Amino acid sequence: MRKVKAEQIKDVIKELFLKANFVIGTDILDMLIKRQKEEKSPTGKAVLSQIIENDVIASDEKIAMCQDTGYAVVFVELGQEVLIVDGDFNEAINQGVREAYEEGYLRKSVVEEPLFERKNTKDNTPAIVHLEIVPGDKIKIAVTPKGFGSENMSTLKMLKPADGIEGVREFIIETVEKAGPNPCPPIVVGIGIGGTVEKAALIAKKSLLRSVDERNNDDRYARFEEELLEDINKLGIGPAGLGGITTALAVNIEFAPTHIAGLPVVVNICCHAARHAEATI
Repeated sequence: MRKVKAEQIKDVIKELFLKANFVIGTDILDMLIKRQKEEKSPTGKAVLSQIIENDVIASDEKIAMCQDTGYAVVFVELGQEVLIVDGDFNEAINQGVREAYEEGYLRKSVVEEPLFERKNTKDNTPAIVHLEIVPGDKIKIAVTPKGFGSENMSTLKMLKPADGIEGVREFIIETVEKAGPNPCPPIVVGIGIGGTVEKAALIAKKSLLRSVDERNNDDRYARFEEELLEDINKLGIGPAGLGGITTALAVNIEFAPTHIAGLPVVVNICCHAARHAEATI
């Protein structure tokens, strides 16, 4: 049994959230540069140039790339041969978030309860933690500070199996079209298909951790991703919703087994500040 101190987990969480908020992934930056060169709209080109410049400044000066520094979402793959010692696992995660958002001067955006007082917790905790027990003696941690301009545009639909691929396509395109400029395009479209309500939502969120230049391992879903990206970019919403051929940078689909009577689909949209970082302990 390998022992890992809770403090080590806290330190890794802190560094990951600072990195994710300050430094855009090379996959996103490279894709933005590529799409800026291909964009036909002068306004769209200008917007993409400004986004790229913003990301470079944020990285160089270690400041937040977006004023919405997101809800702290954490995915943990915990090896079953690991023993957490000298502290509480969940509190270690929350303390890491707390220190990152305080020391990094990142906006605190979490309220204690959603309906009545909506009082800010003042440290961006508690984090949303998704834990999976896996073989081995390592801890893999992936974080994403999820902004809510795009999160608010996310949707769920319980389709019937008879709706098939065209029903799924229609729902996804309709969701992006209705979102329009609200999720700060160009966007990354995360899609979860199958499972149950909560499983579809979970894998849709997790799909956003995948590199925008990486397609699904299943050739059928990879082709569907490419088709959807083409269809979405034909909508003409464009960068910042000001028109153009760059509405989305990528479509990432994850799928899961589901019930014979169901076809759950979740669309989880992420803005161009598709922030995530990961590490292994």
